[in-house]
Amino acid sequence: MFSIEQLEAFIATVESGSFSGAARKLGKVQSAVSQHIINLEIDTNVALFDRERRYPKLTSDGHKLLPYARATLLQHQRLKNTAKNLFNEPDNRLVLGIDEGIPLKQISLLIQQLEQDYPNIDLECLSASSTDVIDLVVSGRATTGLVFSELSLPSSLDFESIGTVHFDVYASPNHPCTKRTQANIDELRLFRQLIIRSKNQTTSFFHQAFSPDIWYADNYYMLLEFTIRGFGWSLLPSHLAENALHSGELVRVPVDFEQLGWVANVDVIQHQTWSHDPMHKKARQLLRNLLNEI
Repeated sequence: MFSIEQLEAFIATVESGSFSGAARKLGKVQSAVSQHIINLEIDTNVALFDRERRYPKLTSDGHKLLPYARATLLQHQRLKNTAKNLFNEPDNRLVLGIDEGIPLKQISLLIQQLEQDYPNIDLECLSASSTDVIDLVVSGRATTGLVFSELSLPSSLDFESIGTVHFDVYASPNHPCTKRTQANIDELRLFRQLIIRSKNQTTSFFHQAFSPDIWYADNYYMLLEFTIRGFGWSLLPSHLAENALHSGELVRVPVDFEQLGWVANVDVIQHQTWSHDPMHKKARQLLRNLLNEI
């Protein structure tokens, strides 16, 4: 029967495009990777790659096997993470990474409830953009994250949706884009856009760059300040813009398509290493109520 090493070699070859690339990725010699592939083909009794070209190309049988191989490796990693927790002493550390754009009115109450069940909790809170929070959880610097949903997440993370946050397009009342109704999003391309971007220069899928002239910030409070000062227009969480909107420092950008803003899902994310830990499961349960009655 085939082994984990064979599946790793198979997937690495597909992802890197060559046996030599797979060897570099896995830190093995090329002959070992090639032998793993040959043994997998013997065990499955099918040819997985067409080797007649310069680079190996998946056969139809290879395409059929690939998703099952990936699923098996993911489950194997989950098994290792779960087994690791079985033999470790309970950890009272909760490091919560939070996107600043997510409302936190109830976070103190939720933490208070968690402390009642786990009085020895060791708590740390980190603020960052969603993409930075995801990196913090993947690396182990944070054990739990609150982020705006991404189209895809690393396979090592477990997640669940806990609610939504409304976004809208704002600018200073003195900004040129507010002087008349914009017919569509294309007309906003004429003006500088202000966008959230992570520290490693990654942007969320819903923070699209429409304008050729863009300024970046890695947190919504700086983005809010830039928008109030008239440096450009931006997409902001409505709850953050509320006070400036009421004071007249901000206005919604007038457009014919009035529902230009949209609703973003909020996810709780945890690394598989922590998602089965009782304290982290309790934290996840409490965070489901974070966006209620905002």
